Amino acid sequence: MTKKVSMTTQIVIAVVLGILLGAVFPIVGQHLKIIGDLFLRLMQMAIPVLILGQIIQAVSSIETKELTSLGGRTIVVFGLSSFLAAVWGILMAIVFKAGAGTDLSAASEVAVEAKEISFTETFLGFVPTNIFDALSSGTIVQIIVFALFFGVALNKFMSTHPESPLGKVIVDFNDVIIMIIRYVMIIAPLGIFALIASTISNLGLDIIGSLLSYLGVYALATVLFLGLWITLISVYVRVSPIRLIKNMKNMSVMALATTSSAITLPTAMEETQTKLGVSQRITNLVLPLGMSLNSNGSAMHMAITVMTISQMYQIDFSLAQIAYVAVAATIISLANAVVPGAGLVSLAIIVPQMGLPIESIAIFAGVEWFVGMLRTILNVNSDVYSAIVVAKSVNEIDYDIFNGRKNA
Repeated sequence: MTKKVSMTTQIVIAVVLGILLGAVFPIVGQHLKIIGDLFLRLMQMAIPVLILGQIIQAVSSIETKELTSLGGRTIVVFGLSSFLAAVWGILMAIVFKAGAGTDLSAASEVAVEAKEISFTETFLGFVPTNIFDALSSGTIVQIIVFALFFGVALNKFMSTHPESPLGKVIVDFNDVIIMIIRYVMIIAPLGIFALIASTISNLGLDIIGSLLSYLGVYALATVLFLGLWITLISVYVRVSPIRLIKNMKNMSVMALATTSSAITLPTAMEETQTKLGVSQRITNLVLPLGMSLNSNGSAMHMAITVMTISQMYQIDFSLAQIAYVAVAATIISLANAVVPGAGLVSLAIIVPQMGLPIESIAIFAGVEWFVGMLRTILNVNSDVYSAIVVAKSVNEIDYDIFNGRKNA
C-alpha cells in the first residue's frame, strides 16, 4: 500500500519546485501566474459565507448557562489576550522590520495603496448598514459583527424552541462550505507552485532572505509573548514559572508536533486538570470555547504578516490603520475555522482588507509549516493560561495538584 503524501509535504514540494522553475526558467514562471490567480479566486469565493456560518455556529452553540458571569469573564480574557497578541505582533514587526529588506512595490501590476482610515471610520466601519452589501463586497469585519448578533439571537431562539431544525441547518451549511474549501485546497500545491514560480521570476531569490527574517521575527515574538503570559500567571496565581512550564510540557510538545489545536485539545484538557489543578468545571468550559473564540497565535500571525507585507510593498500605515489591523486581526481570529491551510485562508481574509495584493500571501507558503507550529503552541497555551486566570478568579485551582503534592 502506498502512503498518502500530506498536504504540508505537497506544499513544501510545490514551493521548492516553484523556486527552481522561477529561477531557472523565469519566462515560463511568468506565464504561470494565471493559474495562481485562479487558485486565489477559488479560495476567496467561499470566505465570506465561511466566516458568517462559523461565527454563528460558535456563538449559538454556547450553552445558555455559560453566558453567565463566568462565561462573560472567559470571553473578556479571550478578547483581551488576542488583541494584545495582535498588538505585540505589530510592535515586533515595526521594531525588527521583518519585510524592510525587500521592495515589491514595482512587482505589482497595479499601484498598491493602503486604505485611508480614520479613527471614526474605523469604529463606524465595523457595523454594516446592509449585510448583503458586506457579503458582496467581502467586508469581513462587518460580516463578523452581524454574525455575532445573529449567533446571540439564534442562541436565545434555540433555548426557547429546541425542536427547531434551524441550528442543525446552519451546522450542515457550514459543513458544506468547509467541504468547498477542502476541494479548493486539493489544488493548493499547484496554485502555490504557480504563484511561487511567477514571484521568483519577477523578484529573484532575494525574497528567500526576507522570509527567513520574517520567520525569525515571528518566532521571537511568539517566545516573548509566551514569556509575558508565564510572568502574568506566576504573579497573579502565585506559582512557580518553572513548575508551570514543566506541567505544560506534554501539551506544548504535542501542539508543536501536530500543528493542530483540535488534536491537542484532549491532552490539554486532561493535563489542565491533572497537572495544573484547574477544576473540571472551568476546564470543560474554557478550553473547548477557546477553540473557537481564543486564538492568540492566529491574531499575532495575521497582524505580523500584514505589517511585513506592507513593509515589502513600501507602504507606511498611519496610526489609525495600525489600530485597524490590530482590531481586525483580533476579530477575524474568531473565524479561525479548522480547514486545511488555515493560515493561508486567514491571510486571504485580512490582506485584501488592508488594500494589499492578495497574491502576496503565496510568498509565505514556504514557511507555513514552521509558522503553523508557532501559531498552534500560542493558541493552545493561551487557552490553558486563560483557564488558569479564570479559575483563579473563582478560587478553583488546587495548588496541591499543581505542585505535585497529590494526584488528581
